Amino acid sequence: TTTPSMAAWILEHAGLAPGFLIGGVPENFDVSARLGSGPFFVVEADEYDTAFFDKRSKFLHYPARTAVLNNLEFDHADIFPDLAAIETQFHHYVRTLPVSGLVVANGADEAIARVLARGCYTPVERFGVAEGWSTGAGQGGGFEVLWKGAGQGRVDWSLTGAHNRANALAAIAAARHCGVAPAQAIAALEAFEGVKRRMELRGVVKGVTVYDDFAHHPTAIETTLAGLRAATDGARVIAVIEPRSNTMKLGLMKDRLAASLVQADRVYCYTAGLQWDAAAALASLGARASMTADLAALVEAIAAEARHGDHVVIMSNGGFGGIHEKLLARLAQMA
Repeated sequence: TTTPSMAAWILEHAGLAPGFLIGGVPENFDVSARLGSGPFFVVEADEYDTAFFDKRSKFLHYPARTAVLNNLEFDHADIFPDLAAIETQFHHYVRTLPVSGLVVANGADEAIARVLARGCYTPVERFGVAEGWSTGAGQGGGFEVLWKGAGQGRVDWSLTGAHNRANALAAIAAARHCGVAPAQAIAALEAFEGVKRRMELRGVVKGVTVYDDFAHHPTAIETTLAGLRAATDGARVIAVIEPRSNTMKLGLMKDRLAASLVQADRVYCYTAGLQWDAAAALASLGARASMTADLAALVEAIAAEARHGDHVVIMSNGGFGGIHEKLLARLAQMA
């Protein structure tokens, strides 16, 4: 969601008035979709099936000229039996792209490398690798943008994490294919305000900072926490997770969950509706991890634990029972 949001904003900042359809709400636009009046349309599309009557991946319905392949790993276990099945859908998609187009691919992703090795008619630019788009020296929240080792400019922003730097590289590369110079794209990214529910700041009460994040897969949880840890300068990080996606509910990712949470000083897991033992899955975290199926008790426990300077990140792909506002309200009541 973040990468197409960045790409749409770069095109907008360059005066190209793009249309877009994004599975989230970019803060720069405050809407998730619009028709636009320019020549470009940005779509967030993934491998999830189209409809109950059409089991093809959604992205097969979008005949793109510029395609960003950001990451590829096993998910949507209610749809796909394994990673190989997802790779096949990506293979079908890549073979629909024109020779005049461009594939912007994560050069560090082995699954994407396998997909491209199966055949690709389209030129490929890779990001996250020295021979393509990469980041140079970083300081604070900023980083240098490099293309084949040559400096293109520096992005100074407030977003956290290596995953967002990779998102930025992908968006810059895609925008360049649309005629936007890297320097213009960098200037746009410095004014990028993020996406709702992607490390969205929900409030600060009595020195406790509360974020809402859509992370619902171990990889997303891990990268989100790593980015927050790097930005908090030693402050405590409290992770609150709701394993709510179909894949997580099936328990297929439970063995990876504890490792994804190691950056957190304290972990709370909401277990309502789970058919697997969260306590066993998180046993390696020891006393750092707590489980409950009672939302009110969860809010009370977090409020009692949190102290001035803490960062609380709430991770779920759903509404999580309105826990964000409930927690902020409870914190305000604490003595």
